[in-house]
Amino acid sequence: MNTDSNIRRAVGPTERIITGRLVRLSEGYAREMRVAQPALVAVLTAAGVAGLLLRVVRALFSSGGGGARRSFKDLKKGPEYLVTPVRVRDRAGWLVDVEMHGHLPLSALHQGDHIQLTLRPQRDAQLPPRIERIVNLTTGQLLTPRTATLWSHLGPPLVLQAVLGVLVVLGVAACSALT
Repeated sequence: MNTDSNIRRAVGPTERIITGRLVRLSEGYAREMRVAQPALVAVLTAAGVAGLLLRVVRALFSSGGGGARRSFKDLKKGPEYLVTPVRVRDRAGWLVDVEMHGHLPLSALHQGDHIQLTLRPQRDAQLPPRIERIVNLTTGQLLTPRTATLWSHLGPPLVLQAVLGVLVVLGVAACSALT
């Protein structure tokens, strides 16, 4: 058996910027994002204040029921985002494994494209680094994968309701301070 082969194994990158050829985009899978519970409680409390006001107004004008609400458990679970394992052959010939979080257009990357990756280490040291930005040198495209955030997970209606709740609390506090 020949143990001295020219095949170079996959390694973790040692630099923040890697330039090389795209070897493989593996099938993506979903990973759940954690939601900070204090931030979630603050948003839900402020939204609850505005929700109480909206219920009183609805009861006065009897305009019917509102939309369906998501439970605290569902909101705490957090959004899922796409994780795609990527393998790149760097200039030295080493295979480098990294992860792309989020979505890109299907036509953005093809096997064999000459790319430059800007990487960021993940919180879990066991996971490969995450791609922050991709420059496809073959096509000249600058690509930035986008993932879900806490605010996109909560949704515009709940965030607006929370802002309204904060304004109501501030208004009540200002009125009580003046009297």
